[in-house]
Amino acid sequence: MPPTLFNTKSHRTISVCSLTLIVGSAMLAGCTNQTARDASNEPASFQPEGSPAPLPKDQRPPSIVIDPNNRDAFVRTTIEAEIYDTRTVSPQIQISEPFEGEIGMIKHQLYQHSRDKSLDFVPDNARTLPVGQAVEMDRVNHAGGTGFEGIAQTEWSPPDPTLAVGPDHIVETVNAAIAFYDKDTGNQVFSTHLGTPGTPGFFEPVGADSNFVFDPKVFYDQKAERFVVVALETSGASWIDIAVSDDSDPNGVWYKYRTPSVIDVGGDDYWVDYPGFGFDDNAWYVTGNLFPLGSGSFGGQLFRVYPKAPMLNGDPVTFNDLAPDNGASLQVAQMFGPAPQCFFVSRRNSSSLRVWTINDPVNNPDWQRVTVDQLSSADGPSQDANNNGGFISTLDGRIMNVHYRDGNLYAAHAIDGPPGQTVARWYHIDMNGWPNSGSNPNLVQQGEITGDNGRHYFFPAIYSDRDHNVGLITASSSPSTYASVRISGRFPSDPLGTMSEPVEVAFGDTAANGRWGDYLDIAVDPDDDKTFWIVGMYQRGFGWQTWIDTFTIQAPCPADLDNNGLLDFFDISLYIGSFNAQVDSADLNDDGVWNFFDVSLYIQQFNAGCP
Repeated sequence: MPPTLFNTKSHRTISVCSLTLIVGSAMLAGCTNQTARDASNEPASFQPEGSPAPLPKDQRPPSIVIDPNNRDAFVRTTIEAEIYDTRTVSPQIQISEPFEGEIGMIKHQLYQHSRDKSLDFVPDNARTLPVGQAVEMDRVNHAGGTGFEGIAQTEWSPPDPTLAVGPDHIVETVNAAIAFYDKDTGNQVFSTHLGTPGTPGFFEPVGADSNFVFDPKVFYDQKAERFVVVALETSGASWIDIAVSDDSDPNGVWYKYRTPSVIDVGGDDYWVDYPGFGFDDNAWYVTGNLFPLGSGSFGGQLFRVYPKAPMLNGDPVTFNDLAPDNGASLQVAQMFGPAPQCFFVSRRNSSSLRVWTINDPVNNPDWQRVTVDQLSSADGPSQDANNNGGFISTLDGRIMNVHYRDGNLYAAHAIDGPPGQTVARWYHIDMNGWPNSGSNPNLVQQGEITGDNGRHYFFPAIYSDRDHNVGLITASSSPSTYASVRISGRFPSDPLGTMSEPVEVAFGDTAANGRWGDYLDIAVDPDDDKTFWIVGMYQRGFGWQTWIDTFTIQAPCPADLDNNGLLDFFDISLYIGSFNAQVDSADLNDDGVWNFFDVSLYIQQFNAGCP
């Protein structure tokens, strides 16, 4: 699938939004400040070069005012929707070539911002759970040829790819573009820029009239059967843009909201960076780091709660903001199974996590959190080597993604492993009915993906399926190989902490240098709640290229040629077709001849059934 060159025609329609600020209160006691991680690998992106200046305060949109004496209070704001129909966009596909020209670095477009990322070091002790490793076992069922190229290099770097999977379509976002694909064929059916110079850009009709709309994320909410996209703006101020499809098909009507995110605390304004994005039964959630618009220090964490009900119909939405003065880089869970409230995860120190939640998030939100320990102590990763002398900056040790299903919470991040190596670390937490049961969450298992010969694993993302099998995507590189995309998995019955050795599904042909991004992404198909979809990236001669692919976690079943877990006429038909075409995979005894013996072997495989 080729990438994308954008038309430069600008089309602006700025919506007029009503702002209603209503301050409520939600007190919570006994909370301590959280700092983030070890600063030994401070990515250059957090010290922007030539950063723009924000608009003077009297020229900015109205701020969300937080009481500095009661940072646990919440604020309500009401915003109207703008209707956007992708079918009116012309041309439908505006991304057909990799961008050729000067590439803008995201870090250079953001306001100056920094914070203390150091974590208190807490060594392992007798309560620390063992750390499992990747081992040789057949878990990943990946059929070659199922993947396809997603969006290629746009005007911006890094891409930070995410994806969402619906009944018939895939939606991918990157900095700073969006594309829809047919799920069965991988054909791109729609693509445009997030701001200008789309015709129009995806968020341009709601006022995002800038060529810099960044940090997009997307998911398919299986509970609401809708696609939901979020992105940030910092063109002179700060906004969180959010869009909701009107049904399970992304082609057509979207309800879009440009929600202000300049947060005023005691007369000092802050802007939002690095969003987390997730959902539960009743709401969509965005988290973000608060940095000063001007001089000042780090402002803590923003929680924004968007009630689903009005947004499903494009009605005005009253969203809730909470801005505690502690916490940083929280990730929001995507919640499967009964989920009346959402969970959030951040790091507390080198050997513990904080799990957060918001009680009564729609009506009277107040937050609480608990510590989960027994983790093996870990610092953030170092820069990672890849072939031809390139070095990749792998951000820091913050949590990369969070997933929840039926009481089980999963999270993953990259850490510093053996000398000179980066390791993908993952966690499984039993929530024990918290916060309503009186019991706290506890760590069930932890594991790592490590490599030999200096191989690095970074940007892990983790998910589970309907049978509680676990799938994981990770980036990888080594001094002798280019950056690649790899997948791994486990059964719930496997020894604690173990994961299968990663399988490579895509790799580049050029060395990568500098900032590689912030994350990769994984989702599960709503049709079977079994097939994992992933998006990763690698380097080509023209720049970065994203890759979309699928896999399942199941025991090998070689006769199941359509990988649906069933043996039926369709599998036989596929084998006959491959046999008649003399495809290598149909030469089952690998003797270079397609004959009765191959057919006999397939019949044996078919009769053996699937585990």
